[in-house]
Amino acid sequence: MAHTLVSIQIIPRTPDGKDIIPYVDRAIEIIDQAGVPYRVGPLETTMEGELPELLRIIEQMNAEMVKMEAASILSQVKILHQPDGISISELTQKYDQRS
Repeated sequence: MAHTLVSIQIIPRTPDGKDIIPYVDRAIEIIDQAGVPYRVGPLETTMEGELPELLRIIEQMNAEMVKMEAASILSQVKILHQPDGISISELTQKYDQRS
């Protein structure tokens, strides 16, 4: 079981005020390619895994935004670390059943 949940909202300042959505989509692709469990929410994406691995993914996301010519990148990150283990579904199970 994973020990860490990391939620990230990445907000790049795009060149010439371009639409931010393709940048966010690319950031989510990087998470997907990393192979960690994740859930996309309306304002942030939550990943499940080990802290060093998840921080490397955030580093890759920021590097990709630079490659896409973002002038700056704001990454708002929340970290929940539980030595006994934690999962996204543990925190959302009662709400998921309502869908």
